[in-house]
Amino acid sequence: MEFINFDDMDLGRKQRILIVEDVRLNAQILVNVLQDDYDLRVASNGREALEMVKQQMPDLILLDIIMPEMDGYAVCAELQNKPETRDIPILFLTALEGDENEAYGLELGAMDYIRKPFNVPIVKTKIRNHLELKRYKDILKRDSRIDGLTRIPNRRRFDEAFAEERKRALRSKVPLSILMIDLDLFKAYNDTYGHLQGDDVLKLVAKTLYNSLQRPGDLVARWGGEEFVALLPDTTSEGAMRVGESLRKAVHDLKIPHEASTVSEFLTISIGVATSKENDPESYEDLLKRADEAIYRAKDHGRNVVIGYDD
Repeated sequence: MEFINFDDMDLGRKQRILIVEDVRLNAQILVNVLQDDYDLRVASNGREALEMVKQQMPDLILLDIIMPEMDGYAVCAELQNKPETRDIPILFLTALEGDENEAYGLELGAMDYIRKPFNVPIVKTKIRNHLELKRYKDILKRDSRIDGLTRIPNRRRFDEAFAEERKRALRSKVPLSILMIDLDLFKAYNDTYGHLQGDDVLKLVAKTLYNSLQRPGDLVARWGGEEFVALLPDTTSEGAMRVGESLRKAVHDLKIPHEASTVSEFLTISIGVATSKENDPESYEDLLKRADEAIYRAKDHGRNVVIGYDD
């Protein structure tokens, strides 16, 4: 589940630096210089460094070039080839001379060079500058995927997650479910109570939907206006219907008065459910369309209900 802040973007923590250096003395010098300000990890070779990146994503990597088995250039190339690690700034540590070596590293994707023997003020300044830029980029990346009003993921973040989960589900031949969620007669609510109170209701409903999802892999996002969408990986149609009913009940139990509603004295939601079929690859592609059709059927059935695409 995702809400307010993404788990891997805790911007208040110490920034993480991975030092990759096979000469113990050089690694210790860097640790002594940086340990008070940063959360440090140390790897003594390239393969160990790649394993450590998988376990915990660093904010910056100080990467020695000349190492046995796997040199820094190869490590940099592998990190740059993966979308999840491509944005980690890499600063090469080197005693190599010559513009051609520096140019080659920058072409691979490194951000900068730190020369050996280390000049401590230059080391600290370069690291600080690159980490400040990384933090700024992380904030922009986070905020570009969060809805400004409700502080849950927005449609852009949903589209990214949906594309990833759809590929995974197709590859693994597991079901994927989507819930389209609509606040019933919300225009009438705004007309009656005002848009400021309507915004407060949207925020409360968003938080309630989030808290009602149980699994870490599930995602709820604001689709637009008074519409939300939930992505449920590896979930059958029966399971998705149960989740939908729990969401419907959770919102109704808020008992938000809605005197303009023809459905209930309280605010309600309608939910359309669509689930892919393992023997029908096109069903994975048509999930959004099917969920949209299901939500319209839910409205036709009097609202405040959960309707599946095949019901």
